[in-house]
Amino acid sequence: MAHPSNPLIVIPARLAASRLPDKPLAMINGAPMIVRVWLGAMAADAGPVVVACGDRPIADAVEAAGGRAVLTDPALATGTDRVFAAARRIDPDGRHPVVVNLQGDTPDLPAGALAAVLAPLADPAVDMATVAAPIRDPAAFDDPNTVKAVAAIRPGESAGRALYFSRARVPSGDGPLYHHFGLYAWRRAALERFVAFPEGVLEKRERLEQLRALEGGLSVALALIDRVPIEVNTPADLERARRILPPL
Repeated sequence: MAHPSNPLIVIPARLAASRLPDKPLAMINGAPMIVRVWLGAMAADAGPVVVACGDRPIADAVEAAGGRAVLTDPALATGTDRVFAAARRIDPDGRHPVVVNLQGDTPDLPAGALAAVLAPLADPAVDMATVAAPIRDPAAFDDPNTVKAVAAIRPGESAGRALYFSRARVPSGDGPLYHHFGLYAWRRAALERFVAFPEGVLEKRERLEQLRALEGGLSVALALIDRVPIEVNTPADLERARRILPPL
């Protein structure tokens, strides 16, 4: 059953990647990675799913699996820009008031992740929402590749207002640390504002695009999920995914 917020789920993907070129088409136990991401989004049954791609071979792979793809300008700077361009093309009349950006390199989307990221938008004061999971491996506390999300979430609560994101170990003191995962639910108006913002000072410093939203004054909610998915950015990540994920 589709989510009551009537979202459009958009998966941005492109072939150009410095650490793992052509990764959307990398085979993982019987299917290209982008097809696995699409299947995970379809299984959530939250709303229509489209892959926004900068390259025809990605569209061909998605369409061969029965999915919908839309070609976007390969020169677009970020995945968010690609999501916005696709949403405008697919839904120019704004019939879907919420747009979800699901990363195209996460082939094992946790069950319930889409529902979790959409839930905070029940509050009309929230412009966008994202998700994080408690960090359970102490080795990740000081790992700059594990992005930390800072939010005042009290025991027993499942969401709160996002206050900051960092590659550093924050906040200090006793208490949980949260591993941010780049799944975003946007109100259409907030997404349109965001893509018009200039690059943020902190965004540039931390190399985290989501800081542009906070710096621009958007209200960002953070919802908790049990775990973050595998993110395939390197050949080692790809081998890990091939070891863990079942065949299709």
